[in-house]
Amino acid sequence: MVRKCDYMIRKQMSQKSKMAEYAQLEPHQFRKLCRDAKHTSHTSGACEKYAQANLIVLPKEYANDFVNLCLRNPVPCPLLCQTPVGDPFKVDDSRYLQKGFDLRTDFPSYNIYENGELRLTKTDVRDEWSSNHIGFLIGCSHSFEHELCENGLVPRHLTLGRGVPVYKTTKRLDPSGVFINCTYVVSMRPYKPEDVPKVRKITSSFKKTHGEPVDWGYDGAERLGIPDLKRPDFGGQPVIHDNEVPVFWGCGVTPQLVVMQQKDKIRGPVISHTTGAMLALDITSEDIKRIG
Repeated sequence: MVRKCDYMIRKQMSQKSKMAEYAQLEPHQFRKLCRDAKHTSHTSGACEKYAQANLIVLPKEYANDFVNLCLRNPVPCPLLCQTPVGDPFKVDDSRYLQKGFDLRTDFPSYNIYENGELRLTKTDVRDEWSSNHIGFLIGCSHSFEHELCENGLVPRHLTLGRGVPVYKTTKRLDPSGVFINCTYVVSMRPYKPEDVPKVRKITSSFKKTHGEPVDWGYDGAERLGIPDLKRPDFGGQPVIHDNEVPVFWGCGVTPQLVVMQQKDKIRGPVISHTTGAMLALDITSEDIKRIG
């Protein structure tokens, strides 16, 4: 047991050291690390001054329904841009990606779903991304973490060197086409109650990366239908101190849950990032605040 504990501590310290190094990289440099499968885990703290994005890749026949889902639910699903059909090398808004990129390889890892079930996880999806697919980039809350840090509000998971805790909820999305009976996913960062107003103010500026919290406090967890904060559905294990409360934001894992909830209504493979393993964008966190 002691040896296992020592190993876990060394592993955590190694991960924190790597992320400190990755924090100073330019986005295209970090994307190349992912492309070469040299980084395959969470991206909290990477390219610290730049924004990050989630991914969902759908067969083209569901694209319009998904775009409308995002427009109707901009907090959990803030749509940044999308690819042409079958083309992972272009997006329709160059503010987010300017230098060479390949959305099939530049995330640390990917999930592949079929009939609403996770089929496999891998580090590139060149074989799965077909001429019938359209990729969508969704804003990510990692994008406002640098500003929280700059204001002395360092998210706990960054100090621990792990991914942010993520939970399924019972909070409903407004439906769109095939996407019905869908619910939010939220990320959680603990803060002292007296810090929550400042946290809300800082993150409210980041409309394209989920904005301010959707709820907070242990009563907030109840309102969101989260049964046990100690057991996140995705991401890292939470640590909440006695003088803190959980604070919840909309999360870009929501589209993955939406796909799972539709089960066999979506025909053909669906591709996503794995939880916490994002794409480093070429737009800074400061600049993404100005896009409303």
